[in-house]
Amino acid sequence: MGIKREATVEEALMRDKRRRSYRSRVLNEVETEMEAQKKKLRVDVEDVNIWRCGSGYKQKFSTHETWWPLRNTREMCSWSRSIWFPWATLKFAFVAWLSASNRLSTMDRIIQWDSGAVWEYLTKGILLCDYTNVWANILEIISDESMEKKKRFCLRYALQSALHVIWRERNKIKHEEKPMPVGAVMKMVEKGVRNKLSVMKSKRAKGWENGLQFWFSTRL
Repeated sequence: MGIKREATVEEALMRDKRRRSYRSRVLNEVETEMEAQKKKLRVDVEDVNIWRCGSGYKQKFSTHETWWPLRNTREMCSWSRSIWFPWATLKFAFVAWLSASNRLSTMDRIIQWDSGAVWEYLTKGILLCDYTNVWANILEIISDESMEKKKRFCLRYALQSALHVIWRERNKIKHEEKPMPVGAVMKMVEKGVRNKLSVMKSKRAKGWENGLQFWFSTRL
């Protein structure tokens, strides 16, 4: 095309050469586009920087608006807000997202490890007669935005904590390591929930002054 490898876009457009004809369709299309852009040039106007955003182009840069055109947007999942919520622990939420997306690998040997007992121990006092261990029903319950705030948070956080520790124990089994006893896992996960509620209280999270009291009431 007669354009130097190190040439700028301006130099490529302003080159003083007649249009060439190529065997390649792509190169001909490039020449056509360059001619069209050259006709739009205005020598009486100074060049300015513009940034592409979701609504078009702007002279002011915005990280948020620039990020959106770069990602592949998809339909929002009905359970997304129940996975990514305020005060969630990110490593727990990530494993929960993988689980909800059905992207965690499974093995028959894991069935021998009583993971359902951990979930029942943590949440039966919260759900009472609504308790279930059916995955589809669990996702539906934690996605219920009409649920009381403390109940909803404790349920979601307990689920994510349980999923994370079960995933970790799964890896132990996979690498021929001895998993923790189920009873020890129950106590460890419950302690993690209590610690999170204590942190929220110490940081004066609005409406969480009595978060620990609510959790203890579900353990009776």
